Amino acid sequence: QVQLVESGGGSVQPGGSLRLSCVASGSMAMLSMGWYRQAPGKQRELVAAIDNRDMIQYLDSVKGRFTISREGTQNTIHLQMNNLKPEDTAVYYCAADNIAGDDWLGQGTQVTVSA
Repeated sequence: QVQLVESGGGSVQPGGSLRLSCVASGSMAMLSMGWYRQAPGKQRELVAAIDNRDMIQYLDSVKGRFTISREGTQNTIHLQMNNLKPEDTAVYYCAADNIAGDDWLGQGTQVTVSA
């Protein structure tokens, strides 16, 4: 059973930075990992993802401000979020999937951007 453990959420002022981290338990290599977010009253959206070939995709509104990276093994990722805006406020979820088509979603971590 794979578990995704997230860390790094919190509250910052506009223009501030946060770094989210996610570790997938177990030895199974992940095909891709990424971050979704869901703000109150809105649908969940993909913020950033990286696959095992280092192909990366970003939500248009975070391009140039957020950077996703993988640390060493394929089961640890980070999301560096700079120049945060109030509209980035949401619960951020780590997600992962493997080559067999299984997928997992973390518990979520709150990110709040306000003056």
